[in-house]
Amino acid sequence: MAEKEAAKQSEEQLIRRRQELDFFKKNAERLRRRNLLTGLCIGAFVVGMFSYTILSVKQERIVEELDEEARIHIIRGPRTGANS
Repeated sequence: MAEKEAAKQSEEQLIRRRQELDFFKKNAERLRRRNLLTGLCIGAFVVGMFSYTILSVKQERIVEELDEEARIHIIRGPRTGANS
């Protein structure tokens, strides 16, 4: 009697696993699509954030260079025919 119950439980477990496998087979394409879309969104966010950061740093350097050039021109004084 214990053997029959054990066999019945194992058959039920096998049926449940088959149902789970069938579920994942049916929905695999949809899951792949969602994973791909999520990955692309995260990747686009990362690339955008990286690009924005690089652009901001470049602009800071340009502003610093312009400030340095302006400081040099102020120190040298105005250009005239005598000092150019």
